[in-house]
Amino acid sequence: MRINTFAAWLVAATVGLVSSLTAAADDPAPASHKLDNATCQSCHDGKKGKLEVPAAEGAKRALHEVKPDKYAKSVHAKMECVACHKEITDSVAPHKKSPDAKKAECAQCHIDLWDAAKKENKDKDMPRLGIVVANVEAYRASLHARQNKDDPTRLNAVCSDCHNVHAFDVPPRGTAERKEWHLTVPGICGDKCHTDQLEEWGESIHGKEAKDKHNLKSAVCSDCHTTHDIIGASLEKAKLAITASCGDCHKDAYDSYKASYHGQVNRLGYAYTAKCADCHGSHAIQPSKDPKSKMNEKNRLKTCQKCHSGKKDLPLATAGFNSFSPHGNAHDFAKYPEIWLTTKAMIALLVGVFAFFWAHSILWFYREYADRKQGKNVPHVMTDKLPAEFASKHVRRFGPMWRLAHLVFALSVMTLVLTGMAAFFPEAGWAKTVMAALGSPKVAGQVHRFAAYTMLSIFAIHLVAVVINLSRNWKDFSFFGPDSFVPNWKDGYDLIGMFKWFFGMGPRPSIERWAYWEKFDYWAVFWGMAIIGGSGAMLAFPHVVAAYLPGWVFNIAMVVHGEEAVLAAVFLFTVHFFNNHFRPDKLPPPDVVMFTGTQSLQEFKHEHRAQYDRLVASGQLEKYLVDAPSAPFTAASKILGLVLLAFGLTLLVLIVIGFFGGGH
Repeated sequence: MRINTFAAWLVAATVGLVSSLTAAADDPAPASHKLDNATCQSCHDGKKGKLEVPAAEGAKRALHEVKPDKYAKSVHAKMECVACHKEITDSVAPHKKSPDAKKAECAQCHIDLWDAAKKENKDKDMPRLGIVVANVEAYRASLHARQNKDDPTRLNAVCSDCHNVHAFDVPPRGTAERKEWHLTVPGICGDKCHTDQLEEWGESIHGKEAKDKHNLKSAVCSDCHTTHDIIGASLEKAKLAITASCGDCHKDAYDSYKASYHGQVNRLGYAYTAKCADCHGSHAIQPSKDPKSKMNEKNRLKTCQKCHSGKKDLPLATAGFNSFSPHGNAHDFAKYPEIWLTTKAMIALLVGVFAFFWAHSILWFYREYADRKQGKNVPHVMTDKLPAEFASKHVRRFGPMWRLAHLVFALSVMTLVLTGMAAFFPEAGWAKTVMAALGSPKVAGQVHRFAAYTMLSIFAIHLVAVVINLSRNWKDFSFFGPDSFVPNWKDGYDLIGMFKWFFGMGPRPSIERWAYWEKFDYWAVFWGMAIIGGSGAMLAFPHVVAAYLPGWVFNIAMVVHGEEAVLAAVFLFTVHFFNNHFRPDKLPPPDVVMFTGTQSLQEFKHEHRAQYDRLVASGQLEKYLVDAPSAPFTAASKILGLVLLAFGLTLLVLIVIGFFGGGH
């Protein structure tokens, strides 16, 4: 019985051994030694304590813990560990590693997957992979992808420094989960590398809103510095991008900033003027009511003086800078009543002037065109009172100094319009081209001020000449007489008469030496010199003005300087050009009387019939008659006139593009 029991046991043992050997032949590695995820996680799940491996110079490096639950939810959950860790050849610690295996590289892996997807026409089904590849390209051009200055053997940051590759599961944009994940970014950036910045941010209004109040909209690192295309914050491109990023949250403040000179230069693509971070700080931003804020009323002047320091070309900021409203706007009457009122007044002025004079021009064009078709405007100068030889004569209208002043004045005004409107409409493509051609807004500003000084000088010389002429002819001059630019009752009658003529209710009025529209042009210059010139001088010398006046006067100056400049430019290139060059009676342009100084007797009688009749009646016409200008001089005058007209109309087109293209 014992022998039989032993025999049975022996047979069973033999069968078991054979079975084991057979299984070993089919699967030479034990189940515990397989290189599958379960085997890897049996050691790397963190439950067996910290795992360390040798590092450089005899030190040890801790390995990442791979939490099974988080890995199961990650985008890499379906991948095998050895798909990335290709160098691992066994499951025994310490692992044997293949010397020929390439180290896993996140970026290249995603690029290869994307290339394969495109070849198989599956890229449309994998949009997030396309986003990853775009991020890879951005990263490779970023500051993080550069060699570390302290340790050239490594890069500043690689994918795994910011992304936990074993638990990577960034939620899609627009989801509630993404907003929650957004608040984890400061820890990612700050814990490893940017610890000082993280500490400053944590004490700022942004950090307190995010950490203490769980405000999902509060700014974190990636809101200002972006994510993958991070560049050095000291670079001009980064400064511009960060400033625009502030506007993503602080839209009203950013809109008002863009309307300021600082913002105009910024929108043109230059970063040398004050930006959000220059005034508010970067990581340690505090509300302006906080005593530690750079924009607190006790600290504001000191903040301004960091740029307006008295060095280089920026004089030292004075007391009035403290009350300047950098975010003043025309929409908040309660907070900025002076800006609101000024803006509304300027809009009313623009609408009133253009509504009247554009209607005046349209009606004038219609009436002259209709009269010319009927032959009513054909002038007949020959009368019994004039010798026949007078018919070929010209009438002297302007002396050489008048003509020279007009030319220099026109050139200076057009230069002012070009450089000024480029700043007024900074986001228009043409504005950036102008600035690039000039070199920078600094150079444009210098050209602008030179043109302004030229214009003001011409105006001052004119005033001196007027005073001298008045002093010489004081007894014979009448302020309300026909030779005076001072408006009189006849101008009012002529205005009424013109509108009657426009509507066919009366004859065209006889105009004296100066028409009412010419007087308007003349006196508009005085208004412009006071408004544009005065506000421009305030903006050019802010330290002087701020030493005596409050800072809000600069807000007013910005409004009136820009709006009045638009009024002057558009009026000049529409109404003034029409009155003098594009009326049917003036076609084809240009009228060269301001270059030659004379006009034919026929044209003179047609344009200034009242003066013509007065001079004939008094016998003084002959002293105004001169020979017609030579053909070469007339041709040169026409060429000059056409060039100026073309330049002016080009400026008008640019203004229209800037206005309707959202440049302002």
